[in-house]
Amino acid sequence: MEVRRRTQAERNAATRGALVAAARPLFAERGFAAVGTPEIARAAGVTRGALYHQFADKTALFAAVAEAVEAGVTQQIIDDVATAAPRDPAAALHVAVDAWFGACENPEARRVLLLDAPVVLGWDGFRDLALQYGLGLTEQLLQAAIDAGQLIALPVRPFAHVLVGALQEAALVITDDPGARADTARVVHAIVDGLRTA
Repeated sequence: MEVRRRTQAERNAATRGALVAAARPLFAERGFAAVGTPEIARAAGVTRGALYHQFADKTALFAAVAEAVEAGVTQQIIDDVATAAPRDPAAALHVAVDAWFGACENPEARRVLLLDAPVVLGWDGFRDLALQYGLGLTEQLLQAAIDAGQLIALPVRPFAHVLVGALQEAALVITDDPGARADTARVVHAIVDGLRTA
């Protein structure tokens, strides 16, 4: 039986995946600055040349890791909302807010997304990453609550941008002071409830 050889594209994808998988726990445990590309290449079982063939530099690799972590956080929020089976769309918003704060306490998300990403990717890169994953979900949750007549019918896109911005800032507050989670969550919930129709 003839064994099919992988295409170059498949080999590239496998190498890229191995590098992201190897770098992710290293960045999460020690942070971007403390991890070098030789260590990442060794952990991935590839050469440094292969690393630089896939990523222009360590920052580009970090961006791929941050995107993977952000995607995982977004999926976790979706799963938490589905598992909670909230009674209505407004309750789903509250579940999503709490799921976001829970994600912020995860050491990987805390280190990669909240501590390193704003510095390594710059504010614009950090914001773009959050919007790429969180904006669509936030829009869906807000639209459902508006359609149900539970929230004031504000324009959804700017509404979602403002809420995502508030959630990002709240996450940074919790990163600086983990003991502030309960108070910070209460403030965000109050903002959401303040926009209810009744």
